[in-house]
Amino acid sequence: MRRSSPLSASVGLSARDRILRAAQDLFYLHGVRATGIDRVIAEAGVTKVTFYRHFPSKDDLIRAYLRQRHETWIAWFKESLAASRASQSAADRRTQPLMPVLQVAREWFHASTFRGCAFANTVAEIGESVPSITGIALQHKQAVRDAIADLLPSDVAAAHMAWAATLALDGAIVNAQLGGSSTEAALLGLQHLLHALACGYCDQGNG
Repeated sequence: MRRSSPLSASVGLSARDRILRAAQDLFYLHGVRATGIDRVIAEAGVTKVTFYRHFPSKDDLIRAYLRQRHETWIAWFKESLAASRASQSAADRRTQPLMPVLQVAREWFHASTFRGCAFANTVAEIGESVPSITGIALQHKQAVRDAIADLLPSDVAAAHMAWAATLALDGAIVNAQLGGSSTEAALLGLQHLLHALACGYCDQGNG
């Protein structure tokens, strides 16, 4: 997911949207703990009064950041999955229905802005002190699972398979976040896991 800098893309945005755009870039790149409110204010080009009018606390901004991140990311994920599936042959759609997940992961992991899963990162940083973000993260993971499930025929087995594929993707994200050779190793491992899941699914007569 490639994003332009917050300042270059903020012309014409409302103050609230400028704040959120700055938070999107800074929180994801540097983490929510390391990013202070003053830096967000400076990047957004607003006053403190304006900032606190829209976000009474940093926790409010973090929740808004995650909700917006979810909307943007899941829309990209679904669109990318659909495009990858459309490029598959009919046979591959039947025998390797989960491979679009690998293709999308490869695109994401190689993006210069990739810093792992924003939701897992944020929960790891402040989940204990801001419990409400755990619910946002859970809803995000469920949406990821549902998007993957759309690649499969609709039945109980597909739902379980989609959740397993989501877990495999999560593991790959963590390893790819280390960078370097870990990125390719993560993609190779994800490929093997998705292939094994698809083979097991097809062996049950659902492919």
